[in-house]
Order: sequence, then structure tokens, then C-alpha cells
Amino acid sequence: MILAIDWTMSPEIIPGYKTPNLYGILFVTGLVLGYFVVKRMFKKEGIKDDVLDKLVMYMVIGTIVGARLGHVLFYGPYYDEVIDGRLVEGYFSHPLDIFKVWQGGLASHGAAIAILIGLYIFSKYTVKKPFLWILDRISAPVAIGGVFIRLGNLVNHEIVGHPTDVPWAFKFHNYWNSSIKAFDATPRHPAQLYESICYLITFCILMFLFWRKDAWKKPGFVFGTFLILIFGARLIVEFFKVGQTARDEILFLNTGQLLSIPFIIVGIALIYKSISGKDEKVNAKDS
Repeated sequence: MILAIDWTMSPEIIPGYKTPNLYGILFVTGLVLGYFVVKRMFKKEGIKDDVLDKLVMYMVIGTIVGARLGHVLFYGPYYDEVIDGRLVEGYFSHPLDIFKVWQGGLASHGAAIAILIGLYIFSKYTVKKPFLWILDRISAPVAIGGVFIRLGNLVNHEIVGHPTDVPWAFKFHNYWNSSIKAFDATPRHPAQLYESICYLITFCILMFLFWRKDAWKKPGFVFGTFLILIFGARLIVEFFKVGQTARDEILFLNTGQLLSIPFIIVGIALIYKSISGKDEKVNAKDS
């Protein structure tokens, strides 16, 4: 007999009502913790609170809009199709479904792209600092946010792993998101938990680099480390996950892994550039 954790936790706070739910509370918890981390960094450098409030606005909008559009564009389905014997409505066939965020479907890669765009606008027109300056300072807060988002996925019984016989396997009895096919109670890898732990480790490393090793003096080093660790973890953990599209089940690398590779490459380039001293002008500008 295979030992496994019988995961029956419901995301409902009030039985019978889908909102409010634990996923939303965990999402907000990540945002609040990230807010206080950035606030401490900004206070150290004499940045006013009203600037931080504007940053939060850019981050929240970028996260929600980018994550949703990323899911729609990267994972679909675009048009109506039959999956496992039932009709799944496509986003292009029913465009209003794009706005139904409460039904589930958020992609971290889409959030990353949208956040980068928002932060560029913020750095150029609000704080008026180099782009890498703000990227280095939001890396750790984003990582701690990711910890709680993945815990939310665990509570929702979504983004599950492949069947396994490891003693820490989870039995997911059903999905909170009814738009995704239901699974039986086969013991599976708790992929959400793997990813959450990786993000927590990343957060600790980034905080250590920023506060103990003064890595903020090398523009791009902290952010480059963030990209390598976060998307490197995603690249590895995806091997344990059930594919989110039919294509993911037949390719060696799935959609999430293919989207992670460019971020890792950029991270390596940023670290190399920061160590090589090619960003001395940025240092002078920040001092």
C-alpha cells in the first residue's frame, strides 16, 4: 500500500461560497509581505512612501493583467475543443471569458513580462532611477509573493504533479477549478509545494545578498540571481507537473519550461555584466 497525504482541504472560507476563498487571502498575504520588504529597502535609501504606493499599483496591475493574458495566450485553448470527452470553451470563441479571473487560469510568465513593462514605466517616469535599480529591489518581494501564490494553488487542488509512490505524495480528490479535468485520488507529486519551497529559498538568498553582501551595489546582480533561481526552479519542477496543454504531454520540454529558458539566459547575462564592472555609470548615478 502506498502511503500518501490525503489532501481534502477546501479553499472555501464559507461553505458553499466560492468567494472569498483561501487562494485570495494567500495572494494578498504575499503582496502585503512584499510591500513591507520594499518599504524597508526604500526607507534605507530615503524614498518616500507615496512613491512606494505607486510602485504597488504598477505591480498589482501588472501581476493580475499579465498573468491572466499570459494564461490566455500561452495555454489557451483559443477555440472550443473537446478534451477528455467534454467541451472546453476557447477564449477567442468566448472573449468575455478572458475577464473571468475567478474561474482560474494565471500564468507566471505573463505576469513577469507585464511587471517588467510596468516597472520600466515606473523607473523612468516616477522614481527616475535606472531600470536595474528598481529590478534589484523588487526581486525578493516578488519571490515571497510567489511562495504564497503556489500555496494557493495547493489549497485549490490545481497544478498537480505526476503520479508517484514517494511517501510525501498527495492525494488530490478534486479540482477547485471546474474548468480543468478532475483527477482521481492517485498519489501525486505536490508540485505546488516543491515550487513554493524553491521560491522561499530564493527569497532568503536574495535577502542575504541584498542586506549582507551589499549586492545592490552591483546593478543587475540581484535581479539576475532572481531570474536564474526562480525560472531555474520552474524549469526543474515542471518535470514533476502534469502538463497544462495536450502539447505539454508529448514534448520533452513543456510550455512553462520553454518560456523559462530566455529568462535564465538573461539572468546569466546580467550577473556577468554586473561582475565585469560594465555598469559603473549606473553606480555613480545611484550614489
